[in-house]
Amino acid sequence: MVTDPATWRAVPYMLVSLAFGVGWFVVLVVAVPFSLMLVIFWVGIPLVLLTMVVWRGAAMLERRVLRAALGVRIADPYRERPERGIAAHMGWLFKDPATWKDLGYLLLLFPLSLVEFVVSVVSWATTLILITSSFWYATGEVLQFDGVLVIDSWPGAVLGTIFGFGMLAVTAYAVRGMAWLHGTLAVVLLSGSEEERLRASRARGIDAAEAERRRIERDLHDGAQQRLLSVAVDLGRAQAKLDHAPEEARMLIAQAHSGTKAAIAELRDLARGIHPAILSDRGLDAALSGLAARAPVHVDVSVELGATDERPPAAVESIAYFIVAEALANMAKHSAATEASVRVAREDRRVLVDVWDNGIGGALVNAGGGLSGLADRAATIDGVLILHSPVGGPTLVRAELPCEW
Repeated sequence: MVTDPATWRAVPYMLVSLAFGVGWFVVLVVAVPFSLMLVIFWVGIPLVLLTMVVWRGAAMLERRVLRAALGVRIADPYRERPERGIAAHMGWLFKDPATWKDLGYLLLLFPLSLVEFVVSVVSWATTLILITSSFWYATGEVLQFDGVLVIDSWPGAVLGTIFGFGMLAVTAYAVRGMAWLHGTLAVVLLSGSEEERLRASRARGIDAAEAERRRIERDLHDGAQQRLLSVAVDLGRAQAKLDHAPEEARMLIAQAHSGTKAAIAELRDLARGIHPAILSDRGLDAALSGLAARAPVHVDVSVELGATDERPPAAVESIAYFIVAEALANMAKHSAATEASVRVAREDRRVLVDVWDNGIGGALVNAGGGLSGLADRAATIDGVLILHSPVGGPTLVRAELPCEW
């Protein structure tokens, strides 16, 4: 615990967060009542809106600070901003639950950071004094701790130093405990509710499905449909030339044959992108083994789904397949990994999908990115995608997919 870098990243946060807590508490305690009093003169309305925007900005800053100091990753949970209209923006600010949860966190930050500051200062000061007790005794100082502990001899000074190093471990555990409690409170207040997250993910999943449908229509129209139309034209021309120009008709038929094979290949590739045939025919084990075989590094595959006649629903299999495919593709592009593993297991009424690699880590679920799309796809069946990828690695992508067996 003492040598854990996370502990030492949390130490300065515990010492300086009191300044943020006091600052935001004073600002809010003054600004909120003042702007509300001025509402009767209308000038208070823009002041209220400005105050709300300020505290939401403070909460957004706090999320970034918590990520850097405590390793707590909290995405901004706000609802989508309306494109235009003052009234629409006012309703957006007032109706979003995240706005009021931000306010609650910032008001609680003062007493919370005060406790953390006092505990941290007392603990670290006591630890430092005990560790250096031999030095203080050598300079002629007699150390007293409220009359309970008095160091006035060399044996006492040596024992104080030894006890100080033990106190160092206790202080480190106390810091990590406070960091965990603070991070837990931040997750509760600064992140959206599970229902809100699922609703937003479902909406993004529907949008993604609609975009995928349009892509398929475009690919069919621009690819296979055009080729088949060209085949029909070639066959029509060949039929017209069959009697008086058989050589030209033969060339047109050969051209139509080549176009037909190209159209079949395009349709096969398109179908593979929608739902791989091997997944339908042989299940997840064979399909994931195929993905692992094409990976640039060795990938161990373990599929533990019980009896072969108890396959998951097709939607669950498809989502699990594409999660593994995207995770392995990201690994190959960005992680510099030398080994990876894929594990799919049944747990009660859930399918758990774990994709692990020993790469450099640092992966993020960015809006519009591949992992965000997978999270949205999982959310369409009330599933959850969890990413653990600290800088330096390793990376673990876990999906929990509920289903009926």
